[in-house]
Amino acid sequence: MIYENNTLEFLKVTEITKSSKEKTFDTGSTDMTFVWNRGNATRIIVNQIDYKLSKNDIIILTNHHKIEDASFESARLIKFNLPFINHIGLEIENSLKGDLFFNVTSVPILSIEENELDAFENSWDIFCIEMKSKDNLQYEMLQSILKRIIILCARKLKKENKTIAGEKEADLLRDFRFLVENYFAKHHDVAFYASKLNKSPKTLSNLFSSLSDRTPIDIIHERIMVHARKQIYHTTKSIKEIAYDLGYEDIQTFSRFFKNKEGLSPLQYRERSRVASNNF
Repeated sequence: MIYENNTLEFLKVTEITKSSKEKTFDTGSTDMTFVWNRGNATRIIVNQIDYKLSKNDIIILTNHHKIEDASFESARLIKFNLPFINHIGLEIENSLKGDLFFNVTSVPILSIEENELDAFENSWDIFCIEMKSKDNLQYEMLQSILKRIIILCARKLKKENKTIAGEKEADLLRDFRFLVENYFAKHHDVAFYASKLNKSPKTLSNLFSSLSDRTPIDIIHERIMVHARKQIYHTTKSIKEIAYDLGYEDIQTFSRFFKNKEGLSPLQYRERSRVASNNF
């Protein structure tokens, strides 16, 4: 079931089976996705990493995650784009900024306990009912249900990870990651992001050192590498084209950066990936 309108809002709610998974996992440029495993324990390969999902685990993905293989017996998928949740509220925005979707250094996986299952099941059932409604209140109802699901997942994630919630420092880190998601292909320097946050680069670095084991430049570089690996592995673009798309004026600078992070040149990485794929 798909909701779309002429102002570009998009929402998809669907059941996944073995026969439907190929057409289900197509990705759009701004898609954010919940995949809820309803069958037995299974596996999913995302950006060449193998994840194991137990029954009632939810894996949360965004457009920089490429699903390469999945073997769901039964699952539920909720996919939406940023325009769909515009003006949905500050709490939701903060949940999106880093907690759920824009933390590129990890893929959140939530395990729904038995005593939590009813809340998720009820939300899904109402979603399915409202997706069939065609009145002028449908959009607001669908937004409301999605907001509930995002809050349920954000609460669960914060509880499991014991993350700092509601503090200015944590909000700043979320904002930083959100900015990186939007500008990593054009701006590689910490100073740009610090200025966007009205902070000095030193202040931003000091904040990271007190709350994280990664520096601001680590986050920027990790995001560049996620995109670079995806483009090298999944497209036929030349290394020069990929380097240019990522804001590098010359291929040599990009190749040095990539080899320093990956231990292989971009061409070596592409060749190794193709050999591994053929042997899979």
